[in-house]
Amino acid sequence: MRSSALLSVLQTAVFAFLILTGPSLQCASPRGSGRRHRPGNRTPLVYKQHVPNVSENTLGASGLAEGRITRDDPKFKKLVTNDNPDIIFRDEEGDGSDRIMTQRCKDKLKILAISVMNTWQGVKLRVTEAWDDDGHHAKDSLHYEGRAVDITTSDKDRAKYGVLAKLAVEAGFDWVYFESRGHIHCSVKSDSSAAIKIGGCFPPMATVYTEHGGTMNMAGLQLGDKVLSLKANGKLGYSEVVSFLDRDENRAGMYYTITTSDVRTITLTDKHLIYTSATNSSSIESYVANYAQTVQIGQFVLINDNDSEVRSSQVTHVTSQTVKGVYAPLTHDGTIVVNGVVTSCYGVINSERIAHLSCSPLRWMHSLSKYIPFISRDTEQNGVHWYAEFLYSVGRIFLSPDLLYIV
Repeated sequence: MRSSALLSVLQTAVFAFLILTGPSLQCASPRGSGRRHRPGNRTPLVYKQHVPNVSENTLGASGLAEGRITRDDPKFKKLVTNDNPDIIFRDEEGDGSDRIMTQRCKDKLKILAISVMNTWQGVKLRVTEAWDDDGHHAKDSLHYEGRAVDITTSDKDRAKYGVLAKLAVEAGFDWVYFESRGHIHCSVKSDSSAAIKIGGCFPPMATVYTEHGGTMNMAGLQLGDKVLSLKANGKLGYSEVVSFLDRDENRAGMYYTITTSDVRTITLTDKHLIYTSATNSSSIESYVANYAQTVQIGQFVLINDNDSEVRSSQVTHVTSQTVKGVYAPLTHDGTIVVNGVVTSCYGVINSERIAHLSCSPLRWMHSLSKYIPFISRDTEQNGVHWYAEFLYSVGRIFLSPDLLYIV
C-alpha cells in the first residue's frame, strides 16, 4: 500500500476514536450497545459488593486457583517485583512480599495508580497485601499465587474506598471485592491463561451460513464470502467478509461454550461480544452486546429462526474449553450468525459502536481493493491484523479502562 493511502487510513481511525469517545456518546442496541462510565458519575461499590457478581474462582472472574507458589518453587521466578513510585507498599513483613505479584496484576495496579492520583489530588494508591506465603489466607487464596492484592488509599480515608473499588473495576481487575471496611480486595486471571492472550475469536469448526444456502466451517471462510448476518434494520441478510481481525490455525485459546434451550451451541472467546437480554423479549432493542464471559444461565440470546428472522433462546449451560485455532472474520455489517446464534464481529472493545465505526477503514480498503491494484486484500494474513493492533494501541490512549480490555 502506498504511504499516502496508509496515512489516510490511520488519520481516519484516529478521528473516529476522538469523535466516538467524546462526552456526547450515546449508544443504542444492538449496534453501539457499549456503556461508557463518565468520571463525574461513578457509582461507588458498597460494602460487601463484588464485581463481577460471581465467585472469585470462577471462569467469569479471576478463574481457578492454580496452586500455591513458595519462594523455592520454580514458578516464583515468573513473579515480578513492583517498584512503581506512584504506589505505596505497606510491607509489614519487611521482606518485600507486598511488591511481588504476577505481571498482569502489576499492569492493572499501574493503571489504577494513575486513576487514584487523577481522582484525588495528593493521594496515592496503597497496597497492603500482595503475594504471601504465611498461610494466613484461605486454602485457595490467589494471594499465594501473586494474583491478588488488598488496597487502600494512602490517606486511609475509608470514605474513599467505595470509589477506589470502582476505579479498580475500571482499571481492568478481573474481580474486585469491597471485602472489609479497611481495604478493597482485587484479583486477576492467571498470566498462563490463554483466555487473556487473544481477543474476540471463534474456533475453526464453528459454522456460518453462506449466501448459496450451505454451511461452511470458520477455517474455510475467505475474503469476499457472504455469510448470514444481522442487518441494521433488525432483519437477517447476507454480508460480505471484508477482513479477518485475527486468524491463526496454530494458536490455542480458551473458549466459552454457550448452549441454549433450542440446542444451539456457540463457542467463542471470553472478550468476544454477543447479544444478550435479561428478558425473553422479541424486541431487538432489548439486546445488548456484552463480553461472552459475562453471559449467565437464564439470560437470552438471539438465534436465527430462518434466513430473515431472529428470535430469542434461553441460555441453559455455559462451559469452557481450550481449542486450537482462532478466527475473527469481519463482515460489512459487523455482525455474523455462528452455529445459528447471532453475534457481533468484535471483541476487546466493550462498545460495539466504537468498534464498528473504527473499523470503517477496513471496509473501505476492501471495497477499493477491487478497483485499485496496489491496495492489498490480506489474503495470506496469519495472526492479528495490523490494523486491529493499531486500533488497540490507539484505544489504550483514548478509551477509558471500562471500555477497552487491557491485556
